Amino acid sequence: MMTFTTTAGDEPLIALKGVTKVYGTGPAAMHALRGIDLTIRAREFVAVMGPSGSGKSTCMNILGCLDTPSSGAFLFEGIAVGELSRDQLTLMRRHCLGFIFQGFNLLNRTSALENVELPLIYRGIPAARRHGLALDALATVGLTGWEHHTPGELSGGQQQRVAIARAIVTEPKVLLADEPTGNLDSARSREVMELLSAFNRDRGLTVIMVTHELEMAAYADRQIRFIDGQIDASAPTGRTV
Repeated sequence: MMTFTTTAGDEPLIALKGVTKVYGTGPAAMHALRGIDLTIRAREFVAVMGPSGSGKSTCMNILGCLDTPSSGAFLFEGIAVGELSRDQLTLMRRHCLGFIFQGFNLLNRTSALENVELPLIYRGIPAARRHGLALDALATVGLTGWEHHTPGELSGGQQQRVAIARAIVTEPKVLLADEPTGNLDSARSREVMELLSAFNRDRGLTVIMVTHELEMAAYADRQIRFIDGQIDASAPTGRTV
């Protein structure tokens, strides 16, 4: 079985080299990415920004192994992701990546605890063990006592906390967050961002977050702005607070 190891030295955790993505052919072809070069190091917190259609979501889909480049290379810990088999990609998503979505993506008729347990089921973790791990993850995001509530019985902020617990329960190397505060009010948004910052700072998780909100992007170590399928080299980078 292929294994992923902790990146050491100056080697980046993630590297995109000349990555393009083209949808369609001929005159109707749409160039979503136009030769992207990007490196992300382990334990970084990166905010990805840009207007709709700029290529940021396409880039995130490639980083999450949900899409493939038309050309160029995607390296994860030095491994060429494009050369992996379907089964190897599944293992990479299952063991290395955690996903947080704007719409929470929780199972509506399933309790918070069962939602968090779901990725552990895919890993084949025994019931007693995954139950304990899910309880610990919910406690970490401040939801002790809410384990048996369904999403319909939780506020938007609580639902996003369940989604975060589900993303971290497998102890991934990278958290990919797609507009994680997009459906939340400002107070709940700050609570979510404090959680993501704590996971990055205290657990060493690499966080890559798409956001339209400058206030949320300010939590990141680095901001990357996309425009017309390219990275805007003129955009300021770095933490702004």
